Amino acid sequence: MATIDHKGMVHGTAGSVIYREYRGKNIIQGKAKVFKQTEKTKRSATEFGISSSSAAVIRTAFEPAYFFKDGTAAYRSTQMVYRSILNNVSGEKGKRDLHDGDLSFLEGLDFNANSKLAEVLQLSHSVSKNSEGLVSVTLGSLNTQTGVKRPKGVSGAYIKHRIRLMLVAFNFREEYYENLGFRDLDLEGYQNLEGQVITFTEAIPEDCLALVSMSLMLYSTVSQTNESILLNSKEFSPCAIIGAFQSEMSSNYPVKEVDMQPSDYPGREEKVKEMSYKGNILMLGLDHQINKQTGAISKQINLKEMIPNAFQRGRVSFKKE
Repeated sequence: MATIDHKGMVHGTAGSVIYREYRGKNIIQGKAKVFKQTEKTKRSATEFGISSSSAAVIRTAFEPAYFFKDGTAAYRSTQMVYRSILNNVSGEKGKRDLHDGDLSFLEGLDFNANSKLAEVLQLSHSVSKNSEGLVSVTLGSLNTQTGVKRPKGVSGAYIKHRIRLMLVAFNFREEYYENLGFRDLDLEGYQNLEGQVITFTEAIPEDCLALVSMSLMLYSTVSQTNESILLNSKEFSPCAIIGAFQSEMSSNYPVKEVDMQPSDYPGREEKVKEMSYKGNILMLGLDHQINKQTGAISKQINLKEMIPNAFQRGRVSFKKE
């Protein structure tokens, strides 16, 4: 019910219209309509939710590599995960996750678009995995004087350049990730880096997918105390995914809410981290919604079979006997 106050302003609801006051003006709004979601819409919404939650997990896992992400990192990473899942190897829409996806869409993901890795660090690289599950990164040569694009006002002659490689394994179906290690290459001032191969010593578990990142950190040194001060910031913190490997033997989809405990992984308790992942819950919720909708349709069909005339259109005539 709408009412008029002493200033002549209308407040409240009248039919399908809502009246309110804003800065001395009467604002008229239509009531929000409730739209019934189709199964297709529910599946799409679930899949985007899975992508968003997966991307958030990846950003959290690689925080020790990028330090400062830019304001659009969440949007970009979600879109790239979504594309990966859309270009899936297996699974149906709304019932698939990153273990089904084409992980090549994640390669080149920059955590900070203000300083893209490929534009800042002129260092060729390739990533591979051997039959034992060990990951190797092959690096080309680098001259820090000409191969690094530093922030304005920062002289490369008096700083330390640190190139960090990081390997993380993810099991979204069991809701954990594991840092399999990182390697730092430190270069003082203007220095040449020879081409080399760096191999991580921990193998990727068969039920995990894995991502490799490369980042660049700059440090200034306090001569009196020999301390190093990180110069990276939101404007300069280059880091990107440079390699991705799909799980060889994925875990089964959970049939109930996952209760992940590090103690379930003997010998790895300290390295296994529980992830804040909502994808499995979303898929289980979709099952419930579809089953509920299917049940309602079946009920309606049974009702039609029981009372067929009640669902027939047309005129009904009544004759006096």
